[in-house]
Amino acid sequence: MPRIIFLPHQEICPEGAVVEAKPGTTICDAALEHGIEIEHACEKSCACTTCHVIVREGFESLSEASEDEEDLLDKAWGLEPESRLSCQAEVKDKDLVVEIPKYTINQVSENH
Repeated sequence: MPRIIFLPHQEICPEGAVVEAKPGTTICDAALEHGIEIEHACEKSCACTTCHVIVREGFESLSEASEDEEDLLDKAWGLEPESRLSCQAEVKDKDLVVEIPKYTINQVSENH
Protein backbone atom coordinates (compact mmCIF):
# COMPACT_ATOMS: atom_id res chain seq x y z
CA MET A 1 0.00 0.00 0.00
CA PRO A 2 1.41 3.45 -0.88
CA ARG A 3 2.52 5.75 1.90
CA ILE A 4 1.94 9.47 2.17
CA ILE A 5 4.62 11.35 4.06
CA PHE A 6 3.25 14.64 5.40
CA LEU A 7 5.99 17.15 6.08
CA PRO A 8 5.77 19.00 9.41
CA HIS A 9 3.20 21.81 9.57
CA GLN A 10 3.31 24.10 12.60
CA GLU A 11 -0.40 23.76 13.48
CA ILE A 12 -1.87 20.78 11.65
CA CYS A 13 0.87 18.19 12.02
CA PRO A 14 3.89 19.58 13.94
CA GLU A 15 5.90 16.36 13.88
CA GLY A 16 4.98 15.37 10.34
CA ALA A 17 3.38 12.00 9.71
CA VAL A 18 3.57 8.88 7.58
CA VAL A 19 0.27 7.21 6.69
CA GLU A 20 -0.78 4.40 4.41
CA ALA A 21 -3.46 4.98 1.80
CA LYS A 22 -5.35 2.58 -0.41
CA PRO A 23 -5.07 3.35 -4.13
CA GLY A 24 -8.01 5.51 -5.17
CA THR A 25 -8.13 7.34 -1.82
CA THR A 26 -7.68 11.10 -1.97
CA ILE A 27 -4.84 12.75 -0.10
CA CYS A 28 -7.42 14.66 1.96
CA ASP A 29 -9.33 11.52 2.97
CA ALA A 30 -6.10 9.74 3.89
CA ALA A 31 -5.04 12.68 6.06
CA LEU A 32 -8.40 12.94 7.81
CA GLU A 33 -8.54 9.16 8.43
CA HIS A 34 -5.24 9.45 10.30
CA GLY A 35 -6.10 12.49 12.42
CA ILE A 36 -4.43 15.10 10.25
CA GLU A 37 -7.09 17.81 10.24
CA ILE A 38 -6.42 19.37 6.86
CA GLU A 39 -8.91 22.13 6.07
CA HIS A 40 -11.68 21.33 3.58
CA ALA A 41 -14.21 24.16 3.79
CA CYS A 42 -16.29 22.97 0.81
CA GLU A 43 -16.62 19.46 2.25
CA LYS A 44 -14.36 18.03 -0.50
CA SER A 45 -16.58 19.11 -3.42
CA CYS A 46 -13.87 20.90 -5.45
CA ALA A 47 -15.35 24.32 -4.73
CA CYS A 48 -12.57 26.05 -2.74
CA THR A 49 -8.81 25.84 -2.19
CA THR A 50 -8.53 25.26 1.56
CA CYS A 51 -7.19 21.72 1.10
CA HIS A 52 -4.40 22.85 -1.24
CA VAL A 53 -1.19 20.84 -0.87
CA ILE A 54 2.16 20.76 -2.63
CA VAL A 55 3.28 17.29 -3.69
CA ARG A 56 7.06 17.30 -3.26
CA GLU A 57 7.54 13.70 -4.45
CA GLY A 58 5.28 11.37 -6.44
CA PHE A 59 3.28 14.10 -8.23
CA GLU A 60 3.30 12.26 -11.56
CA SER A 61 1.67 9.19 -10.00
CA LEU A 62 -1.51 11.03 -8.93
CA SER A 63 -4.79 11.04 -10.82
CA GLU A 64 -4.97 13.80 -13.42
CA ALA A 65 -6.36 17.16 -12.31
CA SER A 66 -9.73 18.16 -13.78
CA GLU A 67 -10.28 21.51 -15.46
CA ASP A 68 -12.31 22.65 -12.45
CA GLU A 69 -9.46 21.79 -10.10
CA GLU A 70 -6.94 23.60 -12.31
CA ASP A 71 -9.16 26.71 -12.34
CA LEU A 72 -9.46 26.70 -8.54
CA LEU A 73 -5.76 26.14 -8.01
CA ASP A 74 -5.09 29.48 -9.70
CA LYS A 75 -6.65 31.07 -6.58
CA ALA A 76 -4.65 29.07 -4.01
CA TRP A 77 -2.14 30.76 -1.72
CA GLY A 78 1.45 29.73 -2.52
CA LEU A 79 0.63 27.96 -5.80
CA GLU A 80 3.48 25.86 -7.22
CA PRO A 81 3.71 23.62 -10.30
CA GLU A 82 3.21 20.56 -8.05
CA SER A 83 0.12 21.98 -6.29
CA ARG A 84 -3.06 19.95 -6.04
CA LEU A 85 -6.35 20.12 -4.18
CA SER A 86 -5.98 17.23 -1.76
CA CYS A 87 -9.70 16.44 -1.99
CA GLN A 88 -9.30 15.69 -5.70
CA ALA A 89 -5.83 14.11 -5.93
CA GLU A 90 -6.21 10.33 -5.80
CA VAL A 91 -3.31 8.18 -4.68
CA LYS A 92 -2.20 5.55 -7.17
CA ASP A 93 0.65 3.10 -6.47
CA LYS A 94 3.63 5.28 -5.47
CA ASP A 95 4.63 6.88 -2.19
CA LEU A 96 4.09 10.63 -1.88
CA VAL A 97 5.74 13.44 0.04
CA VAL A 98 3.22 16.19 0.74
CA GLU A 99 3.59 19.69 2.14
CA ILE A 100 0.58 21.46 3.62
CA PRO A 101 1.08 25.19 2.94
CA LYS A 102 1.35 27.54 5.89
CA TYR A 103 -1.67 29.59 4.81
CA THR A 104 -4.97 29.21 2.97
CA ILE A 105 -7.31 31.86 1.59
CA ASN A 106 -9.93 30.72 4.11
CA GLN A 107 -11.00 33.70 6.23
CA VAL A 108 -12.18 31.57 9.15
CA SER A 109 -10.65 28.28 10.23
CA GLU A 110 -13.10 26.16 12.17
CA ASN A 111 -10.62 23.72 13.72
CA HIS A 112 -7.51 25.83 14.35
